[in-house]
Amino acid sequence: MRLGELQLRILKVLWRSAPATVSEVRDQLDGDELAYTTVATMLRKMESRQLVRHTAEGRKFHYHPLVTESEVSRNMSDDLVERLFEGSLTQAVTHLLQTRDIDDAELAELERLIQSRKQTEGRP
Repeated sequence: MRLGELQLRILKVLWRSAPATVSEVRDQLDGDELAYTTVATMLRKMESRQLVRHTAEGRKFHYHPLVTESEVSRNMSDDLVERLFEGSLTQAVTHLLQTRDIDDAELAELERLIQSRKQTEGRP
């Protein structure tokens, strides 16, 4: 499930505000103002990929996401780890730890998550 930037932005709007018309999606998109037809075309393409669906109310189409935020997040992060880090989660995390600013609270949360995962899997 590869998504372009606009597709992801549209899904984020729908996850927050579904159902939404083309105009409502367009109005809630962050960044550059896009033409109505651009958003409508993208929604049609996304519908053909079964990412969204619509219901009709008169002449208006109301769009709903067919994929969840967690499905997209999992798929995109798995793809990133596979393509950039040859499937190595260790390399991906190491890269992030070395290249991004991280505060003590985030480090503590990562440590907590690692400990929780170890306990869940019965590891010391």
